[in-house]
Amino acid sequence: MARVIAIANQKGGVGKTTTAVNLGASLAASEQRTLIIDCDPQGNTTSALGFPKDPARRTLYQSLILDEPLDRIILDAQVEGLDLIPSDKNLVGAAIELVPIENREYKLKSVISGVLAKYNYILIDCAPSLDLLTVNALAASDSVMVPIQCEYLALEGVSELLDTLMRLRRTINPSLAIEGILLTMYDDRTTLSKQVAADLRSFFGAQVFETVIPRNVRLAEAPSHGMPVMFYDIHSKGAESYIQLAKEVIANAQKRIRQGIGSTDSGAGLNTAAAAATAGADSGGLPTGSANGGGNGGSPGTE
Repeated sequence: MARVIAIANQKGGVGKTTTAVNLGASLAASEQRTLIIDCDPQGNTTSALGFPKDPARRTLYQSLILDEPLDRIILDAQVEGLDLIPSDKNLVGAAIELVPIENREYKLKSVISGVLAKYNYILIDCAPSLDLLTVNALAASDSVMVPIQCEYLALEGVSELLDTLMRLRRTINPSLAIEGILLTMYDDRTTLSKQVAADLRSFFGAQVFETVIPRNVRLAEAPSHGMPVMFYDIHSKGAESYIQLAKEVIANAQKRIRQGIGSTDSGAGLNTAAAAATAGADSGGLPTGSANGGGNGGSPGTE
């Protein structure tokens, strides 16, 4: 049974799509059958995997609103073990058209329920907003991965997101857990990135992935070639980091299985993370921490 992970942050430009594409490819390369769901009307994940805009293509919209069978929508992402449910601009209308539908928050969960047995992981790339589509993604997920750009404004945004996640746990998805907080766009040449990484780790502790995603030219170039970075330049820092992140995600999943938690993670870490983020926001920002480079194992760097 697949573990469903939403990649969400209401702040734009933090690396959600980059993470969905490259983590998905890295999981598939690790022999973990993976499905990526593009839940953003901008369709950047679809484009980044090499699918140009095509008005005739069936997308997530047809499945959510017109009850199109998912098997007719899933695309082979041209990476062994990796599939895609594409998106396009029509998905903007879905947020409105879902409103009168009964159990509208669970429509995506219902749509993907029939394919859970086919995959090890399902990654949902969410739009940079907390609209009904994102609520659907979080309602359908076992956990949420939160990419955070290494800048001082990051904590304010993540505190709002975690507060929303807490409310969703109380009302819509009691089992929603934090998969992890992912530090992105890390530049080890700057004191700022090191300080922010260290401070976020002091706040969230084990909730932060050891792997850090660096600022990397190859990582930025890969989407324009319609492929994950590991196929564009396997030796780049970006490719190495996402391969390491995939190993960490798999290891965490195996650890949950050994502990008998499985996909019904209690999500207790969400309470801790939300409390920490709220405390940080109330105090006017991040606490003072040592700028030691964040102590990560993700080989941060630039090229």
